[in-house]
Amino acid sequence: MATIDDVRAVAARLPGGEERTTIGGTSWFVRSKPFVWECRPWPSIPEPIRTVIATEQVIGVKVGDAIDAQALRQMYPRVFLSQTTRWGEPKVAFRLAEIGAEHLAELVVEAWRVQAPKYLVRAFDDQS
Repeated sequence: MATIDDVRAVAARLPGGEERTTIGGTSWFVRSKPFVWECRPWPSIPEPIRTVIATEQVIGVKVGDAIDAQALRQMYPRVFLSQTTRWGEPKVAFRLAEIGAEHLAELVVEAWRVQAPKYLVRAFDDQS
């Protein structure tokens, strides 16, 4: 079972990553672009999804495109929630308690890659 501290640990090793406390909870940014965030049960979220977010810890991440988001939702329907809101697309939200550590790390790094400038991605790849 993954925790918010696991998200924090992965995000902390990414160049240019910055953790911020926002009105919606904890979020991680690279060059002022969000790549990972805690989801909150905002009124704009459809009721069935809002109920899940209100009762479980749910994390949102940026993805490369809508096809990636759809694929994750179809491959792991118990883990990934259907669309939360249209703003910030493409993105996916997932139940933190249902995701493995390796998959979590992969999602956080890929979300960072989507938002990070190319020079930071190159620096990260050169380190790895």
